[in-house]
Amino acid sequence: MPKIPLFVICSPTATGKTQLALELAETFDGEIVNADSMQVYRYLDIGTAKPTAEERVRVMHHLIDVVDPDEEYNAAVYAEQARAIIEKITRKSKPVFVVGGTGLYIRALLQGIIATPPVDENIRNYYRELRDRHGREYLFGLLSERDPQAAGRINLNDSVRVIRALEVLEQSGQSIIALQQKHAFADCPYDACKIGLSIERAELKKRIALRTLRMMEAGLVEEVRELLKRGYSEKLKAMQSLGYKQVVDFIRGRSEWDRALELMNRDTWQYSKRQLTWFSADKTINWFAPDQFEAIRKTVETFLERKRTLKKQP
Repeated sequence: MPKIPLFVICSPTATGKTQLALELAETFDGEIVNADSMQVYRYLDIGTAKPTAEERVRVMHHLIDVVDPDEEYNAAVYAEQARAIIEKITRKSKPVFVVGGTGLYIRALLQGIIATPPVDENIRNYYRELRDRHGREYLFGLLSERDPQAAGRINLNDSVRVIRALEVLEQSGQSIIALQQKHAFADCPYDACKIGLSIERAELKKRIALRTLRMMEAGLVEEVRELLKRGYSEKLKAMQSLGYKQVVDFIRGRSEWDRALELMNRDTWQYSKRQLTWFSADKTINWFAPDQFEAIRKTVETFLERKRTLKKQP
């Protein structure tokens, strides 16, 4: 079966993905599939920088506002739903633009979920206790002895990934890296053209600070108050996300206003650096500056033309 053409617009937060996706979808009469793990939640609008109602009228968007803040949602569910939607859009002969900064969702969509063993809480708690008792370096030392291949790919201070690698090794007898490499050869139903937006770090910091101010001016505090009034616990995953956690602390009197803004900017910047690390590792992404729309448009046009030519061939 010929692979479905797909455009994936992925890069760190505040780089301009939403605007680019809108312009491309309008130019090529396409539809947009969200790949942001927070925009799937209803009522979380301002803090997740969702496309506005007007923007959603301009272009059809999918997988926005699909679950309530207290409902479970994960990469596996996302991949299943997104694949079904992409198939429907493709049947209409429209190009699909997958847009977002959640790398795990994009990987799950394109490659499926890696078949690692389910979490065994007894094993996980054992390694957590070792970490708490002896420290992260000790835990990393264990991984280095038992699975040097994984230790070479994981940061010493990333105890979550170190523990997961030890769990997988103990449960399956295989390195998590070996499982990931095996998974990389799994059949992907898409021929993906990936587009990333690259911005200098100093400029990105400025954009993040401006984004924070605009969210506050747009009523983020009132949005969070309304969520709490609806009965949603501040401990929910959605309410612990960027912006919401800091505003909850301000509302509860645990943080001053200036401190809440400072933490929101700091945590968003740290998150954007993690996103950049994730996407930089993908050598198939075509990187552009946000103002290179014409070059991006030509890339999309060339990709679509190539797919049309291949489709006509016997």
